[in-house]
Amino acid sequence: MAENKSLDTEAARMASPDLGDWDEPESEKGLRPEHLDEYVGQEKVKENLRLFIEAARLRGDSLDHVLLAGPPGLGKTTLAHIVAREMGSAIHTVSGPNVEKKGDLAALLTNLQPRDVLFIDEIHRLPKVIEEVLYTAMEDFKLDLIMNPGPGARTLRIDLPKFTLVGATTRTGLLSSPLRDRFGVPLRLDFYPVSELQKIVDRSAKLLGLQIDSAGAAEIARRSRGTPRIANRLLKRVRDYAQVRAKVSVVSLRVAQDALQLFEVDGRGLDPLDRKFLVTIIEKFDGGPVGIETLASALGEERDTLEDVYEPYLLQEGFLQRTPRGRLATRLAHEHLGFPFLSKASPQGALFE
Repeated sequence: MAENKSLDTEAARMASPDLGDWDEPESEKGLRPEHLDEYVGQEKVKENLRLFIEAARLRGDSLDHVLLAGPPGLGKTTLAHIVAREMGSAIHTVSGPNVEKKGDLAALLTNLQPRDVLFIDEIHRLPKVIEEVLYTAMEDFKLDLIMNPGPGARTLRIDLPKFTLVGATTRTGLLSSPLRDRFGVPLRLDFYPVSELQKIVDRSAKLLGLQIDSAGAAEIARRSRGTPRIANRLLKRVRDYAQVRAKVSVVSLRVAQDALQLFEVDGRGLDPLDRKFLVTIIEKFDGGPVGIETLASALGEERDTLEDVYEPYLLQEGFLQRTPRGRLATRLAHEHLGFPFLSKASPQGALFE
């Protein structure tokens, strides 16, 4: 997630997959599953992790390094904690942008115990010099430090315990090849289908002590953009609406619909900022194509914010296309927002795909 976001965007965005002011940290932790058997969805990822963890435990060895990739809010941090718990190991967490100096990384690595898990969130944002230190640490479990830089410089090599690095990234393409290749277990998390999100809503409702019927849970799931974090956030806000406005003890379909209408999250999970994104393409750029830098300037957003937060779901749901000439609002986007659609054709008459 990019820094320097424009005012009144992610911090106030209920349908954002990132953690923000809507979230209650302790409550967020309380809703997280603690074991693979409790984790809903991502079946292939779980199957692979279960196999590799069991093999490592049988050998009495550390798990190979794990790279978790996918859009925000799908459960990468939760899986990192589950990996540590299933391995019976401690977990040490840090965000990539916060590791600014080699000394920061050295302090983390030298405090690890055998089979510990080091979790680096947003690992694609590690400085290049830090990445290079990680190469030997991951491959040889050695830490090379340069002492007394200058003519009298010497290298100090420190042995490290065998540990597991779990990296989380929303932008796999920004990882350098040498770093990416050192992860023996690369895993990709995908958006959740509504059926699995409904299970997550039902589970979270029980943990929150909230009664919700199946229709109400399904409605929240449908508007959660395929993302568990958003499903849990919407559930908690619907709970507030039910208690304060509707004054009911059970969240029904009608209560969920009324609450989500108030919060401006529509039937496809789009919020005002999603709609602004698409409307800008349609109204200011005739539906596109428009370059990402131009679009970022028009919206007053960082390019990384558009690519990491806005676009994945819009692409997944068919509201947006990436073309050789830029972003293009699709027929579905026009119809959903009530605009007439005119297809964009090249001089040769082929549609931009």
